[in-house]
Amino acid sequence: MASSQRGLWQVALEGSSLPSATLRVRWGAPLPPFPITPEQRAQTLVQDSTLLLSSSTEAWINRYRKQLVRSISPQFLEEIICYLRKLDLLTVEEAGRAQEASSLPEQVRAVVDILAGKGSYASQSLQSFIETTNSQLYLHITCRAIRPKIKHLESLQNYYGNGLETGPLQRLTNLLLVEGLTDIQQKEHDILQIEATKGLRNASKSIPLEKLFLPLSKVSIPPRISVTIGVAGIGKSTLVKLFVYTWAKGEINRDIIFVLPLTFRELNTYEKLSAERLICLAFPHITEPNCIWAGAARTLLILDGLDEFKTPLDFSNTVVCTDPKKEIQVDNLITNIIRGNLLQEASVWVTSRPTAASQIPGGLVDRMTEIRGFGAAEMKDFLDQMFLDNRDLSGQVLRHIRANRSLHVMCTVPGFCWISGSSIGYYLKNSTDQSQETPVVPRTLSEIYSYYFKMALSSDWPEKPRETLRIEQAVNNSKKIVGSLGRLAFYGLLKKKYVFYEPDMKAYGIDLSLLQSSLCSRLLLKEEMQSFTAYYFSHLTIQEFLAAIYYYTAAKRALFDLFTESGMSWPKLGFLNHFKSAVQKSLQAEDRQLDIFVRFLSGLLSPQVNKLLSGWLLVKDEHNSFRSQVISFLQGCLNTNYDISSRTVNTMHCLYEIQHTEIAKTVEEAMKNESLAGKLTPVNCSALAYLLQVSDVCMEETNLSNCLTYNVCKSLLSQLLFCHNLRLDNNQFKDNVMELLGSVLSVKDCQIQKLSLAENQISNKGAKALARSLMVNRSLMRGRIPPSLTNLQHNTIKEDGATFLADALLTNRRLTTLHLQKNAIGAQGARKIAVALKQNCSLKELILSSNSVGDNGSVALAEALKVNHSLQSLDLQSNSISSTGVTALTAALCSNKGLISLNLRENSISKEGGPAIARALRTNSTLRKLDLAANLLYDEGGKAIALAMKENRALTSLHLQWNFIQANTAMALAQALRSNGSLASLDLQENAIGDEGMAALSAALKVNTTLADLHLQAASFGADGAKALAEALTVNKSLQILDLQENSLGMDGAIYIAAALKGNHGLTYVNLQGNHIGQSGAKMIFDAIRTNSPDCVVDV
Repeated sequence: MASSQRGLWQVALEGSSLPSATLRVRWGAPLPPFPITPEQRAQTLVQDSTLLLSSSTEAWINRYRKQLVRSISPQFLEEIICYLRKLDLLTVEEAGRAQEASSLPEQVRAVVDILAGKGSYASQSLQSFIETTNSQLYLHITCRAIRPKIKHLESLQNYYGNGLETGPLQRLTNLLLVEGLTDIQQKEHDILQIEATKGLRNASKSIPLEKLFLPLSKVSIPPRISVTIGVAGIGKSTLVKLFVYTWAKGEINRDIIFVLPLTFRELNTYEKLSAERLICLAFPHITEPNCIWAGAARTLLILDGLDEFKTPLDFSNTVVCTDPKKEIQVDNLITNIIRGNLLQEASVWVTSRPTAASQIPGGLVDRMTEIRGFGAAEMKDFLDQMFLDNRDLSGQVLRHIRANRSLHVMCTVPGFCWISGSSIGYYLKNSTDQSQETPVVPRTLSEIYSYYFKMALSSDWPEKPRETLRIEQAVNNSKKIVGSLGRLAFYGLLKKKYVFYEPDMKAYGIDLSLLQSSLCSRLLLKEEMQSFTAYYFSHLTIQEFLAAIYYYTAAKRALFDLFTESGMSWPKLGFLNHFKSAVQKSLQAEDRQLDIFVRFLSGLLSPQVNKLLSGWLLVKDEHNSFRSQVISFLQGCLNTNYDISSRTVNTMHCLYEIQHTEIAKTVEEAMKNESLAGKLTPVNCSALAYLLQVSDVCMEETNLSNCLTYNVCKSLLSQLLFCHNLRLDNNQFKDNVMELLGSVLSVKDCQIQKLSLAENQISNKGAKALARSLMVNRSLMRGRIPPSLTNLQHNTIKEDGATFLADALLTNRRLTTLHLQKNAIGAQGARKIAVALKQNCSLKELILSSNSVGDNGSVALAEALKVNHSLQSLDLQSNSISSTGVTALTAALCSNKGLISLNLRENSISKEGGPAIARALRTNSTLRKLDLAANLLYDEGGKAIALAMKENRALTSLHLQWNFIQANTAMALAQALRSNGSLASLDLQENAIGDEGMAALSAALKVNTTLADLHLQAASFGADGAKALAEALTVNKSLQILDLQENSLGMDGAIYIAAALKGNHGLTYVNLQGNHIGQSGAKMIFDAIRTNSPDCVVDV
């Protein structure tokens, strides 16, 4: 912020009426005595005698009424009311009346009004309570009232409120609370971070702007050092502006008395500063800055834009300074403030791009937050604001952005969204001009920025096309400007310099008079301050594109290395040598800050970009001389023996920019066809790593089943990190791969939410590696839709492996689904998992089918179900569970309130288990799906369950297939269906219910209105049963799916069913296969549905 604008802060404390006693502020330890000399104290008494001393305390409460109403927080108001109640100065009725007021200001006003009417003692009690328990608030109230003529708060509102729109800024009112910087944030370019993470972060919590500097809990303290990170163009400075504006209006953080906003852009102009002088930079008129550095009032120091600071912060070599009046190097001053050697009691808020924020040691940061990008609705609103006069154009731009996955991800950043929206809008306007050749939709970064530059260039041209001389002059001026700015951009990029001052502009031969053009206004922004003027590119990528244009143009004629600005270097003749040099510098750069520059440099060789910029910044068709050689060179960079990194992916991006997409298209087609097996050469692996970021094929699910080896998987680890739904089934993976994947799942960057490793060769050792990673992983099991999943089915995990996974369940609180079917965990493994389930409250689905769990394991799981009410689905299919095990499980169901689905099919549950199941069905009110298929219930067990269904009102799906059930059970079920109003699906397949049972069920269908699915395959009934069913179908309107295959309906049965279909309009699917109805019967059926039920599908 400019010094002249900071002058708006007109703060004077020379007349402060603060007591000289030791102050105790609520946010920290006792402070030293407030430094007021006797002379100052005497002056205070004279100046403010009407405020505190010569006037009564009743006058005090009346005088400060407005400040009290504006400054007291809800929590402190509760403390005040409690205190006054203890002194009997506030009755229960008066307190209740105050608390019933419609808003906080009204509540405070009510209390003040009540006290003002009770004399001086009541007013004095309130003053004393505030002064002794919350001295910072007392200072805040009195300072505001003592200086009513000083309009610094109003001035702040005017400056910071200028241009703020409430709608687009809602995104900034909730920040992501993060646990420090991830590896990719510390090492990668901003654009690469967005591409790799797809614009999403693993932050499970958010924090409102108004609570940014408050404790997170009642037992914690406010943060002293807060860091807010965000990529270039995300809105960090806007966030600072919003905070200061809302604070100045008194809407948030009333406990903060002083806010000192500074930018590193301004600090760059000073070599040395003291803490005292730093305070005066923000408050030029303050006469007693010691009240701030001594901690007499809670102060927030804002340091905006660390990434723009000219000197790196070196905390390891900080020269300690504790004297607030001593002038030291500015970088040393900042490190001393952050370390707490200076301004110990002040809160410090630093904003920065992620890479620069890594300069601050994590141990010194109390709270780190991150600004999130646009959501879908916010992106639409933003574009609507851009094209207010043309909503149709806004909609077209949005559709183009959404059609390009990579572009859509990038446009979550407002700064990039503005550039892309402007470029695509310009393209759409020109594509409707029939007098011009229809241009190609911009898809690559280089094309988008070429359109942006074309738009900027053309805005300086005269409107009349006949004025050739003026056009040529405009073109020459544009070329001159772009050339000068390009050189500044390039060498600034090499020096990591993003803010420039007038000496920099003169050093690079930039004519400041030319900067007034509309072209420059789109590329370079100017900030005028009291003593200097700062210049910076409108977005980091604008600087990088200009740098690429400069390098591209200079490389065609340069004799020496362009990366050496001064001095001699080895000769580098020819564009190709200079291009290779740029790529090699990019590959060698540890901070990856040249990657996007190299992408742009490659993109300038694309035919489309040449077509767009030829005649203005490029020579027509000149790219043809270099393009094929550059492509060969870039492809050569991919042969790295499976050493895949983000550098390799960036090389693929370069090939995409240059419009060479053959490799990527080949691999993408193989991914679609699931035919990658045997094709993953080093070059194809590079393409696959690139596609994992940008391809629509990987959007919903990244399926790399049956194609990976250990080496290929190892090479792709850094890219697999960011796949949300990852399938690695049937890859013959062994435990060594699990060690690799375990390391991936353990890092902060990991965004894998669903992981499937089915049908591999993972044993106990591999399960241990996975379990170890689950204990620290924060993304797999994130509570998002769809729910997270870990699928380990059909491996070789035994009891020990189950023990490791159980330990993970004790620690992990986010895993929702665990599939372990077709392993060999046995009863002991099931016991271990059961113990974990007694404490775990996050797991929703557990599949243990085909694991030899047996009765012992079932009993253990039953004990867990008595305690655990969060598990919703339990699959115990094919586990040799008999009536003993099912009795324990059903007893647990009598008290369980969470289980929705229980699968017990293909076990050994006998007729003795039926009554136990029936007892559970009569009691349980949450179970919705029960699968008992392929057991040994017989009629005795089946009938007991059927009778219980008369009373059950929760179950919606019941599977009794292949249980040796006959007519008696069917008749009992029929009785239940007459009164049951919940069952929607009934499966009686492969049970010999016969015509008698069918007749009973059919009679029930005449009155039942909820059953939608009825499965009667191989139920041993014939034409008589079909006749009874047909009569029911003419009445029933709820049944939708009817499976009658493999019975003995014959021709007669077909006639009955055909007649029923003429009158039934609820059925959507009927299966009559294997019923020997013949061609004539089939024709009757089809004629009936064609005429009466055209939406019904019948299989004959």
